[in-house]
Amino acid sequence: MKLVTLASGSRGNCALLSDGSAHILIDAGISARRIRENLDACGLKISELSAILISHEHSDHISGLKTLLKYNKIPVFAPRTVSRAIACTIAGVEASLHEISTEDDFMLGSLQISAFPTMHDTAQSVGYRISGSSVFALATDTGCVTTELYGGLKGADCVLIECNHDLDMLKYGTYPVYLKRRILADTGHLSNDACAALAKDLALEGTKNIILGHLSRENNTPQKAFAAVSQAIAGLGATLSVAPPDARLTVSIGERKVCCL
Repeated sequence: MKLVTLASGSRGNCALLSDGSAHILIDAGISARRIRENLDACGLKISELSAILISHEHSDHISGLKTLLKYNKIPVFAPRTVSRAIACTIAGVEASLHEISTEDDFMLGSLQISAFPTMHDTAQSVGYRISGSSVFALATDTGCVTTELYGGLKGADCVLIECNHDLDMLKYGTYPVYLKRRILADTGHLSNDACAALAKDLALEGTKNIILGHLSRENNTPQKAFAAVSQAIAGLGATLSVAPPDARLTVSIGERKVCCL
């Protein structure tokens, strides 16, 4: 199993998970052109995508979807509320949409996929757990760690989790008060400290690859995020990396091999 993050941050999110002949795009929050260029670099065509999984309907997760679906027939899986929001936003997309439930797993070829709730300021948002030759789980855009979220991540070989902001940078930064409150709310975004605590618990449960994602450009740095989490998981045998906002990060899941392209 291989994960390639194509973009991760408040300006766009998109990742490619491949396992055998299955190639799944998780979110499509960058332009279709950038997605195509990144897939080309990975040796894939858009027509080879098995499916697209959408976590929620905010623009940094679906902005490339309209153009992708205009020229390509790709099944799109999302929870009911998210599917309806997408259908209202993108004309003619209904034929591509497949509603999923957080109560039931579903299969894409040999891959078993489950969605679990995340806490974010939208009507519905989810993370995903994908089981095949290894197990990968993703959870970003969440203001706190719930029992459901932790259950979705626990025991995965590799996780991509939100490490959005440094508390001091946010507190003393230039954001208006209402936006700071939104980010700090239980339906906002996960801080470096909260992410570090989550990463430690996951490493203790056996997760070997931890990827930090959805970093704020204004209220965080890769160095601060990495330092906070690496200290928490020191000695626990997990490999740590940070997903870049505008470049690819490739992780071979099931192997301790991480490379940046």
